[in-house]
Amino acid sequence: MKVIETKNAPGAIGPYSQGYVSNGFVFTSGQIPVDPETGDVPATIEEQAVQSCKNVGAVLEAGGSNFDKVVKTTCFLADMKYFAAFNGVYENFFTSKPARSCFAVKELPKGVLCEIEAIAEA
Repeated sequence: MKVIETKNAPGAIGPYSQGYVSNGFVFTSGQIPVDPETGDVPATIEEQAVQSCKNVGAVLEAGGSNFDKVVKTTCFLADMKYFAAFNGVYENFFTSKPARSCFAVKELPKGVLCEIEAIAEA
């Protein structure tokens, strides 16, 4: 197993890693829409979805993978009213249409509106 560490995605805010490479797969931790350079969180669901996708992409790249190799994602939304807008952004990054689960949850870290985790081939 290899721990993934990159400055191109936000650092872990708890006792976990940004991701792991294991047995030919990359496993990312959930990526929230924090800009890794400034620590800022965008305002709208569309902007937050873009930043979360960029952060997932950075962890995938650091693990030797990319969006085209993603086989499964899990997406968390603060409210299902964001589902359509979130999908509008998501489909531009995850063009291979990996398997996916999407949940509305009561609350996400830092009060963000979305979070994405991925599993991909390395």
